Amino acid sequence: MEGLSIHYFTPIVSNIIRYFMVAGTAFVIFYKFYPNRFFKNKIQLGLSKNKDFIREILHSVQSSFVIGLVIALFLFTTLRGYTAIYNDFQAYHLLWVPLSLFVALILHDSYFYWMHRIVHHPKLYKRIHLTHHKSTNPSPWTSFSFHFFEAISEAMAVPLILCLIPMHPLLLILFGLLSFSINVYGHLGYEIAPKWFRNSVLFEVLISSTYHNLHHAIPKGNYGLYFRFWDRLLKTENPNYKVNYDRIQKRRFGQL
Repeated sequence: MEGLSIHYFTPIVSNIIRYFMVAGTAFVIFYKFYPNRFFKNKIQLGLSKNKDFIREILHSVQSSFVIGLVIALFLFTTLRGYTAIYNDFQAYHLLWVPLSLFVALILHDSYFYWMHRIVHHPKLYKRIHLTHHKSTNPSPWTSFSFHFFEAISEAMAVPLILCLIPMHPLLLILFGLLSFSINVYGHLGYEIAPKWFRNSVLFEVLISSTYHNLHHAIPKGNYGLYFRFWDRLLKTENPNYKVNYDRIQKRRFGQL
């Protein structure tokens, strides 16, 4: 029983540590050490107050706990038998490692898009999703700042991915780190994409920090997590996205 308890707490503790390491590092760099150096990169001028950061951290720790608990249930109980997790790297071709990571991102983005649209329903928005949108000018601390019930809905992406996609536990850790790092970038409050990104194919496919920041400023549209294709396909992308991105691009790099 004692060993089982340790297993249960491992994903929970690692989620909380990851939150403070990734979000905390971004916050210290952009908001404490070098805010003047990155002034031109700031998407919305002005900063949130310390009480906002505290609120976001408390909700994020709660969300990290919930998501970590769901991961533990599907790793260390009989529920694991319903997953496609494998322990032997030789069970699949080596190319499956990067491919499975990409497929997991596609699946997660699709799940997130529809879940995100659902919690924007007026009744759910006021009761649940408003907790996240209290951060109209987001910071890295906002990344996991969810209402308890939204944290559960976020966590449900875990069994979806684990049951449909064969993944090694180490790859699951890598996926979690990559996913959360992108999440922190989306809530960073600063646009740090390189100059060439704007005129590349990647700009047409991937979201940017500006993309998600616009969703917090105007909570309608731009529902995607990693990619733009669901928003573009279903015409839920904010029509002012490119204008806003180009405004920041011009401020950062001068006349384009």
